[in-house]
Amino acid sequence: MSIQPAPAPLLIACALGIEHLALRRRDRGEAGGPVTVLHTGMGPKAAEKSVARLLTDPAFADAAVLATGFCAGLAPGMHPGDLVVAEETRDPRGTVACVGTELLVKELARILPGRTVHTGPLTGSDHVVRGPERSALRATGAIAVDMESAATLLSAVRSGERPVAAVRVVVDAPEHELVRIGTVRGGISAFRVLRSVLPAFHEWHRNVLLPRR
Repeated sequence: MSIQPAPAPLLIACALGIEHLALRRRDRGEAGGPVTVLHTGMGPKAAEKSVARLLTDPAFADAAVLATGFCAGLAPGMHPGDLVVAEETRDPRGTVACVGTELLVKELARILPGRTVHTGPLTGSDHVVRGPERSALRATGAIAVDMESAATLLSAVRSGERPVAAVRVVVDAPEHELVRIGTVRGGISAFRVLRSVLPAFHEWHRNVLLPRR
């Protein structure tokens, strides 16, 4: 009787305590393997360091990695609570192609009917982006920006072959910048959406697992 290898784990990386709270307070249900929600701390350096350190553990050698949390939308017409599923992540050090984008879009639309889901490049920054800089990033073709996704995925693929993805919830958009009145309302909307996304992550995980080496 052959012994089946244990399924590869899923590592979900987020930067902020409030993001971690949103992801941890919901019943995680059944995923394709063990699920770890990693609170990396804010900024690309913290994300890269935290993810790289965890992936040195042999138990995470084949882990699928998904970066999530909040982001700033770059395209006109985006609203707090919209979802962004990255086709790729970018930063000055390189571009990482995401896996299973269509599946994530399908599952998020099923779980959150009525929520707008945007797809396209997700770019990285080491600071909060506002005003003219937002327009400049939009001109590169990116649809959203955050500080950790690109660093998380780059760190993940540098440590070994694995499925990677990034899903973000818009909390800040061109017509709804964080400095404006309405920030609290937008933040609550984004938090509620983030609380609801885990089943989509689990379905993605089940469908993109790599065999254990």
